[in-house]
Amino acid sequence: MRLIARFAMEVEEGIEIIDVFDKEIKRNIAKDFKIKTLTKQYPSAIWMERKIADEFGVVFEGSFDTRPLIKHEWFPKNIYPLRKNFNQKEIDFSKYEPYKYEEISGDGVFVVPVGPIHAGIIEPGHFHFSQAGEEILHLEVRHFYKYRAIEKMVENKNPFEIKKIVERISGNESVAYQVALFEILSQATNTQIPGSIKRKAAILLEIERIIHHLTELGFIPNDAGFAAALSYMSKLTEDTRRVFAKLTGHRFGFGAIKEEITIDYKLLDEFLEFLEKEVKFFEEWIEDIPSVWDRFDTTGALSKEKAIKYGAVGVAARASGVAIDRRDNEWYKNYGFEIALGKKGEVSDRFRVRIKEIYNSIKLIKNLKTDINETFFFGEVNDGEYMSFVESSIGELFMYMKVKNKKIDRFFVRDPSFINWQAFHTTIYKDIIADFPLINKSFDLSYAGSDL
Repeated sequence: MRLIARFAMEVEEGIEIIDVFDKEIKRNIAKDFKIKTLTKQYPSAIWMERKIADEFGVVFEGSFDTRPLIKHEWFPKNIYPLRKNFNQKEIDFSKYEPYKYEEISGDGVFVVPVGPIHAGIIEPGHFHFSQAGEEILHLEVRHFYKYRAIEKMVENKNPFEIKKIVERISGNESVAYQVALFEILSQATNTQIPGSIKRKAAILLEIERIIHHLTELGFIPNDAGFAAALSYMSKLTEDTRRVFAKLTGHRFGFGAIKEEITIDYKLLDEFLEFLEKEVKFFEEWIEDIPSVWDRFDTTGALSKEKAIKYGAVGVAARASGVAIDRRDNEWYKNYGFEIALGKKGEVSDRFRVRIKEIYNSIKLIKNLKTDINETFFFGEVNDGEYMSFVESSIGELFMYMKVKNKKIDRFFVRDPSFINWQAFHTTIYKDIIADFPLINKSFDLSYAGSDL
């Protein structure tokens, strides 16, 4: 079974641990705040368990890593922000406790720390390299510098009140987050979403995917020393964002998914025709530059075995030959969905999978078009537990909501980046540090999506 998420919530019996797999859901109470680790079978559970430990004070017996995850050096160790009795608006700094990074020692081995403050406009994230000359021996990824407490923020709110919060969790997945919340509201209110609304939401989701892929198709060659590709794709990305803004009212699609969706198909059709030609030109241009592929090939390899072991999703998984895509179902296939797979999980595979997915997204958009305009309204929210899955531009997004007394009792999301960051660190061994930006961009993961 594939582990999708491990999270916790406070119930009358204590702290309940919920394990979401692709085939079943398991629930256990952490008796005396202790429970067995899953990390021996599922390495990707380590960040999930460290997060639960910081938020609820649960001890995972047998875990190989019990360091804090979201509680940084000055964070009070005796505060558990997701427990129901925590209601402080501010907290005081605690005594500074150094974080023990994973490092390799030995003759000629040295450490290169990168971040959390970066030269570009980027979310804070720290990359801790152990080096022997140019060769990378080990990398530890450390994020969570902006703990926004979103899960706590939405507690006790009406589910309809949180849309503006949820759609801003991760900017390059805004539409995906809206679709996930929309699906949960549909379940919670026993409301059937009209077919035309589902099709239009899927169109906007594919445009968001195209924007993300275009961005990275420029940055990947740029980090291999071919800056002209970034200039070309930056213009094309900007063109697409401007069309997206005209279609939705916002460059990032905030507020795009609602009870009535209208799309200017004339504008969209003309742009898709232009876009397809531009991407085709770009593909042929880059394919004919040997020096670029010399950097792409054999670099940042994530084997199929490791992708499965670490539970990778999205482009990161598919480029390694793992057929995981939430669109791989009858509904999407009826509109022309075709899964795009790579073989070796190298930078070159992730680059080519993105191009294939752009072409397929264009095909899907054309087939999903509908002239039917429908409006619907959600009914009253019912108590219960609800979950949804959406294939965002990065990969499988999982969202969970528990409603109690018509209010949100627990809200949780597992962004695809939260999983993929853990697989990412395994791809850089024996590559040189100059290739790190290239590998990083080929994954293009979200910092904000991980840092709730």
